[in-house]
Amino acid sequence: QVQLVESGGGLVQAGGSLRLSCAASGRTFSLYNVGWFRQAPGKEREFVAAINWSGDNTYYADSVKGRFTISRDNAKNAVYLQMNSLKPEDTAVYYCVANRVATILPVARAYDNWGQGTQVTVSS
Repeated sequence: QVQLVESGGGLVQAGGSLRLSCAASGRTFSLYNVGWFRQAPGKEREFVAAINWSGDNTYYADSVKGRFTISRDNAKNAVYLQMNSLKPEDTAVYYCVANRVATILPVARAYDNWGQGTQVTVSS
């Protein structure tokens, strides 16, 4: 198990940028795939992006492809989500997730480690 703590959320105008960070505890973080989900009020939790344990394979939701970039630094036990060209529909609580399965998957049930979330609000 790893403990995940997100940071970097906030209020930004449409078209702006934010960088979310996720700090992980545990000596085996480099063995985990990690990713981000988000949940807007009244909506189901939605996959955003994921990166495999070695950092050489990424997967994005169509809604964020070309605007968001996921990356990781295993030496720092950290994962990042760079969000550019933000839209009001990106407003949500963003969750950092992790698992140790063979492939990265865009479904919430595949992840057994979740952070508490960080709020991102994009104003129009």
